[in-house]
Amino acid sequence: MDSNNWMLAPGGDNNAGTNNSWAAPPPTNNNYAPNNYGNPPQIINQNYGAPRQQAPSRSVSNISSTSHSSAAPPPAPITSQRAPATPRSSNADTGGIVVSRAGDEETEDGRIRNREAAAKIRDAWIYKQIRARQDEFTQYKQGRIFVGTWNVNAKGKDENLSSWLCADWHQHGPPDIVVVGFQEMVDLNAVNVAVENKSQQRSQFWVDRIRSTLNSRENTMGDPMRAYTQLAVKYLVGLLVCVFVKAPHKPRVKYVETASVGVGVMGVMGNKGGVSIRLQFYDSTLCFVCTHLAAHRENVAGRNADFANVYSKTSFEIGEEAVREVIKLGSISHWVASGTDSVQISDHDISFWFGDLNYRVDESIPTERVLELSKINQLAELIEHDQLNVERAQGRVFQDFEEGQLTFKPTYKYQPGTDLYEERPDKKLRAPAWCDRILWLAQEPGHVAQLNYGRSEINISDHKPVMSTFLVTIKDVVSSKREQVYKEVMRLLGTFENNSLPMVSLDRIKLDFGEVRYDQRVTLPIIITNTGKVVAQFRLVPKLDELALYKPWVTVSPTYGMLIPGEQTEIEVTITINNATAHALNTSREVLEDTLILRLENGRDYYISVSGKYARSCFGMSVDDLVLYTDPIRAVPLDPILRAEKYDLSAKAAMCVPKELWRIIDAIYERGLDERDLFSTLGNPDEVYQIRECLDTGAPFGDFSVHSMTEVLQSFLSNLSSPVVPSSLFPTLDIDAQNIQSFARKFLEDMPPIQYNVFIYMVSFFREVLLNRQKNRLTPAKIARICCTCLVSSAQGNGEEGAESLPKRRGNMQQIMLHFLETNSI
Repeated sequence: MDSNNWMLAPGGDNNAGTNNSWAAPPPTNNNYAPNNYGNPPQIINQNYGAPRQQAPSRSVSNISSTSHSSAAPPPAPITSQRAPATPRSSNADTGGIVVSRAGDEETEDGRIRNREAAAKIRDAWIYKQIRARQDEFTQYKQGRIFVGTWNVNAKGKDENLSSWLCADWHQHGPPDIVVVGFQEMVDLNAVNVAVENKSQQRSQFWVDRIRSTLNSRENTMGDPMRAYTQLAVKYLVGLLVCVFVKAPHKPRVKYVETASVGVGVMGVMGNKGGVSIRLQFYDSTLCFVCTHLAAHRENVAGRNADFANVYSKTSFEIGEEAVREVIKLGSISHWVASGTDSVQISDHDISFWFGDLNYRVDESIPTERVLELSKINQLAELIEHDQLNVERAQGRVFQDFEEGQLTFKPTYKYQPGTDLYEERPDKKLRAPAWCDRILWLAQEPGHVAQLNYGRSEINISDHKPVMSTFLVTIKDVVSSKREQVYKEVMRLLGTFENNSLPMVSLDRIKLDFGEVRYDQRVTLPIIITNTGKVVAQFRLVPKLDELALYKPWVTVSPTYGMLIPGEQTEIEVTITINNATAHALNTSREVLEDTLILRLENGRDYYISVSGKYARSCFGMSVDDLVLYTDPIRAVPLDPILRAEKYDLSAKAAMCVPKELWRIIDAIYERGLDERDLFSTLGNPDEVYQIRECLDTGAPFGDFSVHSMTEVLQSFLSNLSSPVVPSSLFPTLDIDAQNIQSFARKFLEDMPPIQYNVFIYMVSFFREVLLNRQKNRLTPAKIARICCTCLVSSAQGNGEEGAESLPKRRGNMQQIMLHFLETNSI
């Protein structure tokens, strides 16, 4: 096939429409567990040592840049050996414990529940259902992966690597992914192990050598689509692993992460251990682990322990979002706890484990016998006694991993620079061994077929390089179909969960309070009915990043409760517009809109919208704002944009004092200032409300009593958003007969213009009131107290000193008020 004839356009949309080149997976092979998982073209027999049979050919897209004719079947895989299966789990170390008992909650009737455990078990069920149906949303492609490993014994200069990296390109074509691992790229002396002072330099040397080999003119023929791009590199002392991908596939690679585990000196140093790279290729997850395990022929247990350590400690922090995506792809080997952001080796669709594993031929065969058989290429007896084969057969190491048959001579130990096993008299005689190995682990064994497994004859090291090319089945998920399956699973789960979950009905979830006025309290009810089959507990909860259940102008009663099935209750939601709220509404810092969140314990949340329209009032405004408008304040828009369209906000004040203040004082004049107990008798509440409406709408006053008028006057002045006399003007020194005149003059000079006008206007009015003191029974001292209550703000003291001085300063202010009331001139 032409190199540019890609079955899948890199980075393109593969979910649109139907591609006839995709084939549905064939029926499940009887050799596998009963499920609906699709099998790739090659089926790998799971029995240890049994030959693998080629499966019937099927139409599967090929993502490789070159391939055989579509009419010819893919190359037959070589025989592999599979170790007996043992359970693998991320929580194996804890004996299968889902969560600790710390989260257990005991109810009054003795029942135990653990929310975290319930969530994890639920996730496990969802994962199982999606994985069982993954063929409904998965399309399959075939690609080739090359894996190479070499213990270079700290050697390496300008050797040609093509005989190792490109040995089978003429037969199988260039691979889509190239993975190469090195061991002992630096001398494993104490200095290098401790500080890794040469590791970076040598790792870069080998990465450059690999890149130049793969992207040589001979291999690429000048076509950038044939070139390889480096994805990731990870090194640890003498260990190195690097991954390259064909350039067209780069857009379909994501979630690339690396990890390293040292198991050498003291169990942590990097002279022995593993380096790993994981990634998502299209929608299959791949993991590559390069290791150097414990040495010496007799140390089988040490090698097994090193494997177990690297296997259990290798973890990739890929983020919770990536983990969730992997679960939705049906690609993870076990369910993952809510909130986790890491995966381990076994959580990948396919994992490759390679390196200098250091397993030797069993000591029951003498060294001389091993040498003899190795040199004449009589391998059957040696393979039978290969320590890795023996340990895998007994299930002590590399459980569930597979390895191709060993058809090449042992790769260790050679005289560097020759093709002769090390037998020089001055050197220690060592038995040749297959130290350098490549194994793989696949969730679907039939998704991996090993095309070759051999060695290169590059001879600069005491080890020979080993390489293998794999034909792998890669998943490409159709997102729309996957989401449909996910929704169906969740819908199925929901039908059963709803029967055991609390359910309530609300007679309304929208509360529209209509027009709400100043100092008005409006209440609307919500009826909650338990329509479920279990007890329902409800409560209000704050919105995200907030502490309060609702805004200050809202009150709810009750905020929590419990209902047995069929029971109902009423929640009252009340809106109250006080002075602070009115000021916030008038300045456009607040609107009458809020959302209440009613939460059912172990159930859903209900969102209740609360809204109203504020009927604008002069109460709660400032005198500076009120003097701007000649229209009734109700007609002035709250919205600043609409207000700017209607009025010139840059114009000067239209009046000297607020018209509302003038109207009410004028009405009190008309009704008489000689009314007994004026400013002492409370008004009629209905009349007070109507007077406020008249002030806000500009309607004429009715036949209201003067006491209702005086109550409204005091309320109007007391509830201004900014007082007529701010606390900053309070005298701080003692006032007596000698200095009161100067204090009073200074007081007036410091007042802002509008506040000055209002203050003079009110003092003049109260002087008129005092002219009728014989009938209304008011005194200058009483009027001075009323002035302090209505015109003066409460000073905010600073600490204890401020709090102690407040009564004294207010007393000084009252003396100044009394001075103005009793003085003939201001």
